[in-house]
Amino acid sequence: MYIDWTYIVLVLPAVLLSMWASSNVKSTYAKYAKVFNARGITGAEAARRVLDANGLRSLPIEMIDGELTDHYDPKANVIRLSAGVYGGRSIAAVGVACHEVGHAIQHSVDYAPVKIREAIVPVTNLGAKLSVPLIILGLLLASFSPMFTYLAYIGVALYGLCALFQLVTLPTEFNASRRAVASIEGMELLRGDELEGTKKVLRAAALTYVAALAVTLMQLLRFILIVGNRRD
Repeated sequence: MYIDWTYIVLVLPAVLLSMWASSNVKSTYAKYAKVFNARGITGAEAARRVLDANGLRSLPIEMIDGELTDHYDPKANVIRLSAGVYGGRSIAAVGVACHEVGHAIQHSVDYAPVKIREAIVPVTNLGAKLSVPLIILGLLLASFSPMFTYLAYIGVALYGLCALFQLVTLPTEFNASRRAVASIEGMELLRGDELEGTKKVLRAAALTYVAALAVTLMQLLRFILIVGNRRD
């Protein structure tokens, strides 16, 4: 879509926030990746202990390439940790690894937001592919008949599904971090200032999801305004 006042006023500030959040999580992770934990445990070891404590002894942990590529794969039922987290003995490594364990625990206990998120994935993927093309097509054809404006509104509604997906993602991420911190503290994997450093890493990571949602919501509002003005 073109750049106009709606983009500059609504979307651009959210984009700048998203860029800052991305830079912030990288710098925060880099800072605490240099702080080694007193117990000398690796991210993989911490993850294994928390998994076992929650009855997930058979769930495997794998090492993958990249940085901050850590994730839980629900389809394969496996936790994948980047090399720096898998073998790292930093407080950042422990925090990130336990956060991914938090997602695995969510699936094992049928955490509601996870179920909702999985249920809307197909329609969300459809919305991501068709929303903008339908908006553009609807606006172009509206020159011939106002009825085509409804095609653009369908595109807006599909884009709204993307916002819904990201909205449901927020409690999933925050809850995974809360589970991670509770496990780390309860099992005394980290203590005192170490735990505070880990919390900062997880908060920085969570902010990236907040920023991404802000971008999508502002873009959604922008599309509503554009289509609404065309209809008028």
